[in-house]
Amino acid sequence: MSWFVNWFDSPYYHLLYKNRDEKEAEFFIDNLVSHLQIPKQSKLLDIACGKGRHAIYFNKKGMDVVGIDLSQSSINSAKKDENETLQFSVHDMRKVFQKNNFDIVTNLFTSFGYFEEDEDEQKAINAMTLNLKQEGILIIDFMNTKKVIGNLSKSEKKTVDGVTFRINRSIKNNYIIKDIAFANNGKNHQFQEKVKALTLTDFSNLISNAGLKIIDIFGNYKLEDFNAASSDRLILICKK
Repeated sequence: MSWFVNWFDSPYYHLLYKNRDEKEAEFFIDNLVSHLQIPKQSKLLDIACGKGRHAIYFNKKGMDVVGIDLSQSSINSAKKDENETLQFSVHDMRKVFQKNNFDIVTNLFTSFGYFEEDEDEQKAINAMTLNLKQEGILIIDFMNTKKVIGNLSKSEKKTVDGVTFRINRSIKNNYIIKDIAFANNGKNHQFQEKVKALTLTDFSNLISNAGLKIIDIFGNYKLEDFNAASSDRLILICKK
């Protein structure tokens, strides 16, 4: 079974990352909506939505939003916030969700590059594209791999609600790997995160193969220009 199936469905995943910056996410979405002039009532699909923090805020901005994620526990949590214009479903990003149905498709906060097989990355981008209406927009927000590798902290300890996570990071076979070990309730636990070190060139090929065109490349949530050496993020705006 793939690492992400177990880890993303684990309560410890949500514990480790419980303090994610909601204001930063909202700031990013505000800037996207303003820059792209996304009309209210636009149909938006948020792919790998987790517990729905981005989807919920897009919905508050007036969009008709569906969030999908492979994790049943994440979707169960997200469903508590459903309304007439905000729905959540368990779904694999490698498969088309609703063909030609969305004005905007988003894949945010490095929710990509998890797969073992290169063709699965292409399947995922192809499916994202097929979910879009003609002239629709795909937004991908990924880490800036070059900066992450250049600043890799090899080990750290992080205590959250009494659980101490020991985290070791490494680069192997073009993957950025995070080994996570901890003890809780008398049991030892070990998980691994494994994200492909995809570059702008890699994404450009995937996106071109899917028949999309990149129209903007940004390097942070302020939507400033991308610099491979120094930018915090790689944000791609693509058009069908």
